[in-house]
Amino acid sequence: MASEAIAVDGRRLQAELEQLAAFTRCEQTERNGGTAVTRVVFTEDDMAARAWMKTLFADASLQVREDAVGNTFARWQGTDPSLAAVGTGSHTDAIPHAGMYDGTLGVLGGLEAIRSLQRASVRLRRSVELVLFTAEEPTRFGIGCLGSRLMAGTLTPERADGLLDAEEQTLAEVREAAGFVGDLTSVRLPQGVYSSWVELHIEQGPLLERESLDIGVVSAIAAPASYRVRVDGFGGHAGALLMPDRRDALCAAAEWILAVEAAALHTGAVDTVATVGTVQVHPGAVNSVPSGVEMQLDVRDIDPERRDMVVAAVRLAGEDLQEKRGVAFTMVEVNADPPATCDETIIEAVEGASKRNGFSFRRMVSRAYHDSLFMARLGPVGMIFVPCRGGVSHRPDEFATVEAMTNGVQVLAETLAELAG
Repeated sequence: MASEAIAVDGRRLQAELEQLAAFTRCEQTERNGGTAVTRVVFTEDDMAARAWMKTLFADASLQVREDAVGNTFARWQGTDPSLAAVGTGSHTDAIPHAGMYDGTLGVLGGLEAIRSLQRASVRLRRSVELVLFTAEEPTRFGIGCLGSRLMAGTLTPERADGLLDAEEQTLAEVREAAGFVGDLTSVRLPQGVYSSWVELHIEQGPLLERESLDIGVVSAIAAPASYRVRVDGFGGHAGALLMPDRRDALCAAAEWILAVEAAALHTGAVDTVATVGTVQVHPGAVNSVPSGVEMQLDVRDIDPERRDMVVAAVRLAGEDLQEKRGVAFTMVEVNADPPATCDETIIEAVEGASKRNGFSFRRMVSRAYHDSLFMARLGPVGMIFVPCRGGVSHRPDEFATVEAMTNGVQVLAETLAELAG
């Protein structure tokens, strides 16, 4: 496919990203600049954004369908509909006070890739299907990639429908109120439903910008192991409870958090990361010795054995604290997903498109996880990264230039054309 035959409209893409960002009631802040976006799944803003996206799909003459959890599929029909389609897409939900590019570039950029092929009068044997996934972010129901997990069959319909939000509403109640009805068993897709899958995304890290590179060619996607952790000690009055008698849950938790950091560093691998991202202290008063602490742990790596070594080490550290500090320690697994390796054929297609356009590129690991992690259960996957300013993401000042995004969509369009024949 000659690169000059395909022309990406980067300004239109930027304008549509800005329009999508307006579907939020998030209070704007000037602290970091940028546009703050909060768009939680099945809220009024999310539903309005979905409705607007479907108008864009219709304008591009795509065939649209939705499943029982709200995953939205927009298909550009190929000349041989009997063949498995080539898939692309991402998500449009956003965590509180996020930015306007995470996930959204993969959906609107995927749409612009299809439109650029249509404008070039390209005809493909395989259909190209753009997917808008439901709830990639774990904001509402505490588990990420909800839609793609159900599509891949890694989350049971029973467990999914029983998930609770902060208002004690189940997923079943919330999705049906949003108009997505039916048995969640229907969401699962068969193996090989896509002949290949390619997701476009901002890097969410600093490497491409730091090395002045245009394109990141993802070779593997790290996967998280997530845990809920609780430390129970003995609380009391901050003045009356003497130091020798204390079993301070927060002191124990602080020591354990440092053990998490040490365990991740001990592997010696840059791809091993571990984070304690939330700490809730009970009773949470300045003049009361903490009696209980709840935390959430996230451990990631592209090597599952190395990741499991870290998990074992931090579990042992917690058990040691029970004897050392007289506290009770519990650690419960939420999920532990296997990493994904990207398909070499897709990698080479992305590299070939980059070379034809004169874009600089490198192979790299995705340390954030994406819906593509679960699409890898259904068939070959690949990802294309574009640089983002400072590697910042999940903040209002998240930013990618029009040029960087246009380059990424150009590579995506040509890759889709090659994979779809």
